[in-house]
Amino acid sequence: MQLAIIGFGYSAAAIAREIRPQAGGIIVTVRSEAKAVALRAAGWDAQVFDGSVIPPRLAAALSDTTHLLVSAPPDEGGDPLLRAGLSRLAMPALARIAYLSTVGVYGDYQGGWVNEDTPPRPVSPRSLQRLDAEQAWQDFAACQNAELGIFRLSGIYGPGRSAIENLRAGTARRLVKPGQVFNRIHVGDIAGAVTVGLLGSGPLGILNLTDDEPCPPQDVVAHAAGLLGIEPPPEQPFETAELSPMARSFYGENKRVSNARIKARLGYAFRFPTYREGLRACLEAAGQAV
Repeated sequence: MQLAIIGFGYSAAAIAREIRPQAGGIIVTVRSEAKAVALRAAGWDAQVFDGSVIPPRLAAALSDTTHLLVSAPPDEGGDPLLRAGLSRLAMPALARIAYLSTVGVYGDYQGGWVNEDTPPRPVSPRSLQRLDAEQAWQDFAACQNAELGIFRLSGIYGPGRSAIENLRAGTARRLVKPGQVFNRIHVGDIAGAVTVGLLGSGPLGILNLTDDEPCPPQDVVAHAAGLLGIEPPPEQPFETAELSPMARSFYGENKRVSNARIKARLGYAFRFPTYREGLRACLEAAGQAV
């Protein structure tokens, strides 16, 4: 297995650590030389890819790649790797592709349940770009005769990026918008499920990578406060909260996302089926379990 990872962020790094023992070789890309140098010092074969031109070292690695993980987000110009001319490279060994997308492509379903057969109706520009990128990767995979998994992720959290850290930093808020719910996904389950998908041999397709329990966001903050043994911040009406346009846009989409297909198709058992298990794991990772 020769794995190429395009975009070595929080989720992709977790996947890489999980799959590394079973990979013959892994090459990863980042956008800056400084980050590439730091990753090389940590033992990763890191190359700079800024989304414009595929550099020779990366092109050579892609020609031998059997498995491809794409985590880099699209922009107004589309997917960066496809835009840079991936289709012009010969990739005779490519067998499986994992593309990390978002449940944002579904848009707003007013709190109703959605699954992979639900028609996407994205609202935000970034979700529109994701849906366009999904189609572009489907077209590329079909031309390559490679199996593609589009993993639609819910709100990502995990060690260092959770309500635990927000409470400790004093930035956590309990915003209340009646009827609003979100799904989440612990980074450990992103790593686990995508690894199963990449290492498997069966069909992938579109898969929601999300937890079992959509819930109001204020409930997550309150539970994290309980784990820390502190009082949660007071509830605040969403309408009166000062939020960035991006943060406010998240509350414009309200849905419950089903993960039944990924369980059935991959046989994947979630390590952190709800935010309760996930937040306790975040606390334990910091050595602060109570």
